[in-house]
Amino acid sequence: MRLIITLLTAASLSACTAIPARQTPLPPPSTVDPRVVPPTDAPAPPRSAAGFRAPEILQGPGLGGIIREPASSLIARFGQPRLDTPEGDMHKLQFKSDACVMDVYLYPLSPGAQPVATWIEARRASDGAAVDRVACIQALSRRR
Repeated sequence: MRLIITLLTAASLSACTAIPARQTPLPPPSTVDPRVVPPTDAPAPPRSAAGFRAPEILQGPGLGGIIREPASSLIARFGQPRLDTPEGDMHKLQFKSDACVMDVYLYPLSPGAQPVATWIEARRASDGAAVDRVACIQALSRRR
């Protein structure tokens, strides 16, 4: 009788232990921003003999008056930037409104040249989600 009780107790207790489910390893985190799709047909920027690499220049409708403009022109158009960050030969200006935040990246087009706007990123001010660049430009232009 004791043997039966012992076996029943052991069987009951073994039902309380959980067998871990087989876990599949997670893939490594992606370092690529899924919102940014690199152009597939764009050639790599040329390099000069001195190691200078010409920047990629954003193109598209509604970007006139910003792309290829120096910082002084952008400040005249949008007002004082929220951030003004030089880093090496690159310069970043950030403009903000209630609607959006716009980062403008300025690079020299040739060695020793004054940096000009070559790329723009825009996102909602509330949650950082990507927004249309031209719509953000218009919103920032209206705030003045």
